[in-house]
Formats: sequence, structure tokens, C-alpha cells
Amino acid sequence: MEVFVYGTLKPKESNYSAYCAGKVINSKTVYTRGHLYHLTALGYPGLTEGEGWVKGILLTFNADYDLGLLDGLEDYQPGRDAEENEYQRRRIPIYNLERELIGEAWGYMMTPAKIAFHGGIWLPSGWWTSSDRE
Repeated sequence: MEVFVYGTLKPKESNYSAYCAGKVINSKTVYTRGHLYHLTALGYPGLTEGEGWVKGILLTFNADYDLGLLDGLEDYQPGRDAEENEYQRRRIPIYNLERELIGEAWGYMMTPAKIAFHGGIWLPSGWWTSSDRE
């Protein structure tokens, strides 16, 4: 199972050790399409749909990894109304470093309304690190 991560789940970021370490069998730098925002009220990023390029890490997890762990972290419940979820988990296109489509992976996206609510600041570079915190 593959998951595109762009924030605190990236290697060396705050949630990687608790949710990913020892469970990831491969990782590589990739892109997806969208717009990335630093959520000033929360100190982590949110991804929306868009035509820009967002750089992240494609994590390949062990076959028995429970995606529900990430759903809990991202405040996503499949049966709940979309407005009640913080993030929406969905299949998103993944591109290599040459920006050629290589497949799809799970990703967590936010609605523009949630981005605005959390004081999102657009990151035109398409890359977030914990040093972006204010």
C-alpha cells in the first residue's frame, strides 16, 4: 500500500516515528498536482486540488499496515460527512521527478474552506517542512 505524504508524516518530521518507522518498506520523492498551504493555526500543512506541483514522499507500507492509524491522525472517518472530516482520504495521481505520471496512491486532501478556516498560507514552492512553522 502506498501513501503520498507531504507534512508531518515525512521522514524526519514529527509524526514519522510514531506512524511510519519500521512499517515503511520503501520511500521516494515524488510529485502530485495541487496547492500546498501552511496552516498557521495548526502548524502543519494542507493540500488542495489544483494545477500546481506539490512535492512529497511516496511511502510504501508493509502489506499488513492498518490505514486506519493514518485516518485517525488525519481526523478522517470514511462514513462521516465530508464537512466533518479534517482531511479527505482519496486516490491521487503520482508523478516522478521528471513529472511523468507513474500511478496513484492514497493521499489526504483538505477543502479550500478548511484551509481558509485554519489560516492557510500558500506555499508556492509546493514543499513543506517543520521549519515553515511560525
